Amino acid sequence: MRNSSSDCLYADHATCDSPPWIGKGLTCVCFKSKGNFQRICISLTPLQEERLRRLKLRMNVYFDASKLDHQEALRALWSASFPGQELNGLISDQWKEMGWQGRDPSTDFRGAGFISLENLLFFAKTFSTSFQRLLKKQGGKGAVWEYPFAVAGVNITFMIMQMLDLDFATKRRTFVRTVFLQMLSENEWAFDLLYCVAFVVMDKQWLERNATYMEFNDVLKSTRTQLEKELLMDDVLRIEDMPSYGLLC
Repeated sequence: MRNSSSDCLYADHATCDSPPWIGKGLTCVCFKSKGNFQRICISLTPLQEERLRRLKLRMNVYFDASKLDHQEALRALWSASFPGQELNGLISDQWKEMGWQGRDPSTDFRGAGFISLENLLFFAKTFSTSFQRLLKKQGGKGAVWEYPFAVAGVNITFMIMQMLDLDFATKRRTFVRTVFLQMLSENEWAFDLLYCVAFVVMDKQWLERNATYMEFNDVLKSTRTQLEKELLMDDVLRIEDMPSYGLLC
């Protein structure tokens, strides 16, 4: 993974190469305006660097069913999802009620790691009404085909990591990344909040399209497009300023 202090963001790598003076503490955005490429370089504050470092550390943690804290996080997710309903075990058919693929939810974390479990738990505890509505398909019209809730959540985490380009050492960077870094300096939980917004946007688009499971990836792509559009709005300075944040309750 590339060091955050020397990251550069590109609109067109071939025509906007990194100059030799780009060094520690700078992140740059190169964009095309009226046919010409322009570069804006922004100094990463110590707070931004530290919070980005912590977020990257979270994203690098694999789910390990042998770790007690990972086991407790799973139990906490069950308790938040089904209050008052006893869990028979970490490997149980009960997990299928939540939309895991099998009896052992740990096998579904391979794509996004432990942070995807943290995201689900954050959603459940912070916006319990929205979480329960999506989990149990409460209120509004339902779709003919419903998506598996928990597995969808893991995929949303992975989609956001790709969108923000925080976990992949690519040469091209996005302006969305720079916007998010500013939001991260305002709120250390910006990634988790964005996850919650993404989940309700995905669900809304799923219902509007009356989608089937075979269309899940298409819905996820359109969700990403909507998130990027909102993040780049002039008056959106925090996750809470995104229009779709209002869907949460």
